[in-house]
Formats: sequence, C-alpha cells, structure tokens
Amino acid sequence: MSRIGKLPVALPAGVSITFENGLLTVKGAKGTLTQQVVGEIDIKVEGAEAHVVTTGTAPDTNAKHGLYRALLHNMVVGVTDGYKKTLKVNGVGWKVAKQGNKIVLNVGFSHPVDFPEPAGVKLECPAVNEIVVSGIDKTLVGQTAANIRKIRVPEPYHGYGIAYSDEVIERKEGKTGGKGKK
Repeated sequence: MSRIGKLPVALPAGVSITFENGLLTVKGAKGTLTQQVVGEIDIKVEGAEAHVVTTGTAPDTNAKHGLYRALLHNMVVGVTDGYKKTLKVNGVGWKVAKQGNKIVLNVGFSHPVDFPEPAGVKLECPAVNEIVVSGIDKTLVGQTAANIRKIRVPEPYHGYGIAYSDEVIERKEGKTGGKGKK
C-alpha cells in the first residue's frame, strides 16, 4: 500500500467532492476541477476528510493509489487557494507587457513575442520584468509557466533569460583574456 495514498485529504469548508463512474469532481470557492480516475481506485468522503482506497490487487494499483491521492490534494488546494508561479525577465532592455488577453515579450529577438492567455490561467505583469501565472489547476499553471520560460531559457554567462523567481542560475566564468602561448 502506498504511504502517500493512505493519507487522508482534509476538506476545508465550502469544498465538495463527488466521485461517480470514474469521474472525480471537486467544487470550491474558486471553481470546479474534474479528473478521470482509471483503475481499481475508489474515493470515499467521511466528514471533513476524503480517503483514496484501492479495490483490487492489480500490479499498478499501488502507484495509482498515491498518484490519485496527490491529484485529489492538488485539486482541493486549487479550488480553495489557487496556484501561482512568478517569472523574472532578466536582460538589457528586455520587458513584458499585458495587452488584452495576451502578454507581449520583448526579450532580445528582432520582433516582439506574443503569448496568448490559455483558458483557466490568468497572466499578469505587475512590473516590466515580471510575469505572474495563476490559476486553480496546478498542472496547467506549471505547464504555462514552463512554456513562457521556454521562449528564452536563462543562459549561464550573463544570466539573461526568463527564469522562475526562486530559480538559481549557475553562472560560468566565461573567457579570460590571458596571455597567449610564447
């Protein structure tokens, strides 16, 4: 049995869970999330806790046990608090701006790059060198932030690029102007 899977998921006030025909639905103050559950897994709600239990002995049931418990926990946190990732844009003259439902990035290319706001995610630019990605779906927020970062990955010599706010970029020394061979 999975150590993660047997932990209960606390349900805050205002969160409701329904599980029928393999479809898990979590409703909360910020919205509704759904997840398809495949395999011999059942979800039971007892009071203010939800338990993910296995109903069979298939070889991959233990792996799915922990997986679906983690997904359920992420859904509960998402509909109550939401998720947020912050990206920093570092480069000389580089900037970002929000225009309608997209952000426009000027990050050292010969042209500005438009990044449209996906459904279920909110993009904000509180400063000219900062992007905030927020939403209720953890995987969608993380994937959107990764796609924005992929536009200009940080380079190790000057640190130019789009990086997560808590990311540490390992810096390289670069070339030295030492004396040539005699």
